[in-house]
Order: sequence, then structure tokens, then C-alpha cells
Amino acid sequence: MVPRPADWPATAQVTGYWWPARPPGWPPPDLLVDFLAAGPPPVFLEFGSMTPNHERLDDVITSAVKRAGVRAVVQSGWAELGAAGDDILLVGDVPHDWLFPRTAAVVHHAGAGTPGAGLRAGVPAVPVPVLVDQPFWAYRLHRLGVAPPPLPLPALTADTLTDALRSCLDRPTYRTRTTELAHRIRADDGPAAVLSLITQLEGIRGQH
Repeated sequence: MVPRPADWPATAQVTGYWWPARPPGWPPPDLLVDFLAAGPPPVFLEFGSMTPNHERLDDVITSAVKRAGVRAVVQSGWAELGAAGDDILLVGDVPHDWLFPRTAAVVHHAGAGTPGAGLRAGVPAVPVPVLVDQPFWAYRLHRLGVAPPPLPLPALTADTLTDALRSCLDRPTYRTRTTELAHRIRADDGPAAVLSLITQLEGIRGQH
């Protein structure tokens, strides 16, 4: 996602992602399984807690999904999104590692973890950043060639989201590039790298 900065000291290590474990024995909801099986892969939309006006977003999502001619899985989240329509399924928390590979694109607020989960799944993105580090990660997704230009939340309308979705889905280069990065990300073992570094540090401490 990000090249190692040249001015970092040798003691600053980059390990790769640490993926959250799926809840033991977690089963996908039957309604979600049935929805996925009923048509082409849907787009996934979620905005975390970065949605001050969920009613406006509900209208934007509902209209854009219809105009773009896609099916959608919408995660309600802390923002309590409630977009509704014949081709929209509203869900609660669903493990990204299970759901994302079954989608056509992921629309998200570009917090640090969600872009990585989308890349790991080989799925292009539509980043909708709001604040703090989100514009940075949204810009990185675009620079990496896996997403159209970032669509900041204040600029999000039914028209702009429709255009971004169609751009994301209609350009095969986004999917191709994401697939390439997915192979590289899956090859990383962040926790193993961390354990190796801890073991080395313990060995050094034991010598003193």
C-alpha cells in the first residue's frame, strides 16, 4: 500500500497487515447467502461512523444503485444506514474476508483497514473519505490503480456515486490491478513477521 519512507530508522519495521480473526463458528446469515446467489455479485457499501446525515445517504445510495444498474449489500454500521430497494440488502457486521471476495466493488470511507481488506479480496474500490487519514488512503488506492479518483463525502450525490460505480465496474484495469496486488498482499504474513521481531528482541534482551 505504501512504500517504506526513506528517512525511517532501521529500528522501524514494516510487517504487513494483521488481519482480524473471523469469529469462531460464524455462519453467514441465510438471507445474505440467498441474496448473493440470486444474481450477479453486488457492490458493498459502508461508511463506518463517518456519516452525519444518514437519511441523505440512504437516498443517495438507493438512487445510485438503481441508476448504476447494480445490486448492493449495505452495512448499516454505526451510522444506522437504512437504504432500501428491491436490489439492496441491509446487513449488520459481516467479516470482510468472507464477504468482499463475493462482491464486484467496495464503496467505503477509506479508513486504514477496509482498503487493505478490499485489496486482499481482489476487489476494486470507490473511496469516499471524510477526515483524518482517510483522504490519504483514498488517494493511495487511486494511485495504485485500483479505484477511480476519491469522492469526498461532501461531494457524494446520486449522480457522482453512480458515475464512480460505473467507472469502477466498467474499467477492467481496476480489477486486473487489484488482482495483482491481492496475490502480493496474501503472500504477506504480518503476525509471523511481528513474532519473529519479538523473538529477536527477546534474544537481545537475554544477552544483557
